[in-house]
Amino acid sequence: MSAPLHLAVALDGTGFHPASWRDPSARPADVFTGRYWADLARTAERGLLDFLTIEDSFGLQSSRWTGPDDRTDQVRGRLEALSIASYIAPITQHIGIVPTIVPTHTEPFHIASGVSTLDYVSRGRAGWRPQISARASEAAHLGRRTLPVIDPTARTVDPAGADVVRELFDEAADAVEVVRRLWDSWEDDAVIRDEPTGRFVDRHKLHYIDFEGRFFRVKGPSIVPRPPQGQPLVVALAHSRVPFEFAARSADVVLVTPRDRDDVARWVGGVREAERAVGRTGEPLRIFGDLVVVLAESTAAAQGRRERLDELDGGRFKTDCAVWAGTPADLAAELVGWSTHGLTGFRLRPAVIGRDLDAIVDGVVPALQASDVFRRRYEPGLLRQRIGFDRPVSRYAAATANPTANPTAE
Repeated sequence: MSAPLHLAVALDGTGFHPASWRDPSARPADVFTGRYWADLARTAERGLLDFLTIEDSFGLQSSRWTGPDDRTDQVRGRLEALSIASYIAPITQHIGIVPTIVPTHTEPFHIASGVSTLDYVSRGRAGWRPQISARASEAAHLGRRTLPVIDPTARTVDPAGADVVRELFDEAADAVEVVRRLWDSWEDDAVIRDEPTGRFVDRHKLHYIDFEGRFFRVKGPSIVPRPPQGQPLVVALAHSRVPFEFAARSADVVLVTPRDRDDVARWVGGVREAERAVGRTGEPLRIFGDLVVVLAESTAAAQGRRERLDELDGGRFKTDCAVWAGTPADLAAELVGWSTHGLTGFRLRPAVIGRDLDAIVDGVVPALQASDVFRRRYEPGLLRQRIGFDRPVSRYAAATANPTANPTAE
């Protein structure tokens, strides 16, 4: 096999096109059931995909950036992503599971515990996608903070709003750092289960993290032993310099949104510049391209599908990434071409999950396999190893040899 291509899929309701629920293949009556999400996960795993992501937020879906709208002809409501992930983990065997979690309104201690638990339930296949919440309407649901109304689609950038967004990303970076330290707060061999001595844990191998930052003060240790991966995969979506720098500080994988093949090098360059700007050390970010896909047996049929969906929704569908309409074979060729400009892999967003997820699995994947750039079976190992990262040791492990260097948890 030549350079392997990584492939992930994003799952959200009935699909990423707002009219997806009206497609004959959609299952709107099932979207709030466990069976629906189990079927999607099994389909994605049948395609040997690296991982799936699950969308989430603290507000209802909306056609407006500034808050809820009054539309009743689009899907509204969703199940919570981490709960879905925990449900599908035991009924899958290989595919990575990466729920979206919002650190703006979720304590990092809770995130660390939830994702650690997911890593145990999935046997080393967990990750999480930190996503900030900059919407005033979502902050109002919690009542713990007040955010200004920010409209990123406005022609003129509000400096005050830009400062708020930067601060939210700084807070998210602190949250990821706390989570990572909590994952390390138990050494790998802290649980000893020594019946003769009556010791279940070696208390010298549990560590306070004593994190004190601008946004959080967390003592630790975690309540969950160190996850099977040591450090579950952290995946970030980034569209500009501030989120690029967040990803460079905090993530393992960054999702970017080039518009075409010629645009890829610019996005990859922006990521690498952000890594240099923040002084990232160790492994470089793995860069995945994000695409919404509308697939059919011919390009004309795919474009016709998109036009029908747009007509149902009352306007041309636009989103934060490119929308690609064509055949599975042509998409596979396009992905291979884009990958030569520095991308590690792709996360595909099915426009209509009922059609396009199957087309990815049964059309795009075989075409990539025929080009010898995608796996033909899952190899054993952890999710982070599949993406090309080693399993790290706990940063606190050295303290065991010198307990005064880092007080242990009693």
